[in-house]
Amino acid sequence: MDPHRLAEERSLALHEAVARAIRGDGTIVDRALSRVRAHRAEGLLAGPWADAWEVLLLGPREALLVALVDPSEAGRALRQTTPFTFVVPPRERWQIWREVARR
Repeated sequence: MDPHRLAEERSLALHEAVARAIRGDGTIVDRALSRVRAHRAEGLLAGPWADAWEVLLLGPREALLVALVDPSEAGRALRQTTPFTFVVPPRERWQIWREVARR
């Protein structure tokens, strides 16, 4: 598999896990919003991406869940600046990576 395609599939699978986690724990969204704001303040996240994430994180939960797994180019680009890196523990992340590679 093309390495770029593999990375995209892994990112999508990880964000599917994030979406499941958010359904069970709404505080994840609050933590992600804090991260977006901190990263913007520190210059670690460009304004347009921070703006896009803030709109999603402050908006309807269902819109956020849809955006997390959006397979379009816009969805892929947004996932590259994810504020949800804290959600999936390392062991689960490696398991997801292995599963995606096997597909």
